[in-house]
Amino acid sequence: MNLSSILSFTKAWVKESLFEGAVAVDATVGNGNDTLFLAKAVGAKGRVFGFDIQAQALNQTRSLLIEAGVESRVSLFQRGHHRLAETLAETNVPSVQAVMFNLGYLPQGDPSITTLPETTLTAVDQSLNLIATGGTLTLVLYTGHPGGEEEASAVLERLTTLDPRFFDSAHYRLLNRNRAPSLVIVRKKK
Repeated sequence: MNLSSILSFTKAWVKESLFEGAVAVDATVGNGNDTLFLAKAVGAKGRVFGFDIQAQALNQTRSLLIEAGVESRVSLFQRGHHRLAETLAETNVPSVQAVMFNLGYLPQGDPSITTLPETTLTAVDQSLNLIATGGTLTLVLYTGHPGGEEEASAVLERLTTLDPRFFDSAHYRLLNRNRAPSLVIVRKKK
């Protein structure tokens, strides 16, 4: 595996928690690449719930899913990720096997529309409550935009305090690349 490919590294971790019929969340749909990955990984009997506040992101993702023939497995919501627990409760989903976040802004979108520490921390807390035993939460932290450093620091501070009896958490980053994205992985213990 290419060490500098943080996104492929992320998917490798998430895939360990997924199986045919699993339920997963893409908390920040963006261009839809993680949504598509999750839709393929959960199989025809699985479900994926995707969240983004921008219609542009959802439309682009919908097209990607249709092209791949997996759109029936995915429900997209034009809502902030801080509403994921509420949305899953509305759809009678009690737990999920994986939640993925790519924080920051929509690539090729408006860079002034970014994820925010307050809503991200709410979504992280909700995700920790929703993840089933053996499930995985990943957050790719981008720090090269205004507010990115603050959001990353807030996430790391929160996840450092997780009870080790129930969660393992790790922070992966490239040491020789300034402002390269880093990855936080949380696994709920069995």
